[in-house]
Amino acid sequence: MAKITVLGGGFGTALAVMLYTTQQHDVTLWSAIPAEIEAMRRDGEQKEKLPGVKIPSGISLTTDLSVIDDSDLVLFAIPSAFVRSTCQKVAPHLREGTVIVNAGKGIEEDTYKLMSTVFAEELPQGAYVVMTGPSHAEEVGRNIPTSVVAASSNRMAAYLVQEWFSSATFRVYINDDVTGCELGGALKNVIALSAGISDGLGYGDNTKAMLMTRGLHEIERLGSALGARANTFAGLTGIGDLIVTCTSMHSRNRRAGILIGQGVSPEAAVERVGTVEGYYCCSAAHGLAQRYDIEMPLTDALYQILYKGADVREVVQNLMARPKKHEYEKLT
Repeated sequence: MAKITVLGGGFGTALAVMLYTTQQHDVTLWSAIPAEIEAMRRDGEQKEKLPGVKIPSGISLTTDLSVIDDSDLVLFAIPSAFVRSTCQKVAPHLREGTVIVNAGKGIEEDTYKLMSTVFAEELPQGAYVVMTGPSHAEEVGRNIPTSVVAASSNRMAAYLVQEWFSSATFRVYINDDVTGCELGGALKNVIALSAGISDGLGYGDNTKAMLMTRGLHEIERLGSALGARANTFAGLTGIGDLIVTCTSMHSRNRRAGILIGQGVSPEAAVERVGTVEGYYCCSAAHGLAQRYDIEMPLTDALYQILYKGADVREVVQNLMARPKKHEYEKLT
């Protein structure tokens, strides 16, 4: 049994419940929002973000980060926009060699840095592992079977995560391509937003399949430029996460996209749905594509819709009218 502190009251709640109920770990769930902790104590569940998933009384609920002092593992499950600031608050409490698991999926918007870089800068004393794959909170919290990847340059840390998290309903694979796993988890949100827009416009299955396939091609292209292995994107963090995020109504990215396709402004759609990582990741992905001189037509199209006020149907027409090319031409 490990002593685990989970940071984040959304997806973190689902992971805390899973770790406690399937593995009987000593679990503490932290939130930066006192009202959120008070509500979970009162209701015995996270009614706003995870209704119906009961929080066992054995899980400690707190807003005090000193609980990290003697933790074996600290699990981050918070939006990418708040990772750096949270790391800075965690730093005084983190012991040398403590395993850090990042279950968030994003890129730092202003710097275009991957989360592994942010953690290395702010918490160098920790042993970093990224955990990613098809894992909607609504299903993880109910112990519905899935598999994820634990990727780290520290093989022992990855093995510990595999040992401590694996159960009859949560299978963990090991990977050492941290860059690929992080990019797959982050960039699929961009494609899921696009897929949602397609749904909102009333387009069909063919359109979504096209977006997912060509979107994966863009993810692979940017990933290769950043040093990732192409075959990583054929796994759980690529195809696996892409499928679930583009097709499920659990996906906030897809739901926000549907609203945009129906005519709601991007800003209003994000406000209505809540945390939409693909909205912010699109800006970072667009910036990275420009930095590395990589053509990413779908990402650029979404960027024009989200940030430049482009008309959605006109953007689709422009995409379909692009020059004819070979499917696997270097610049497609």
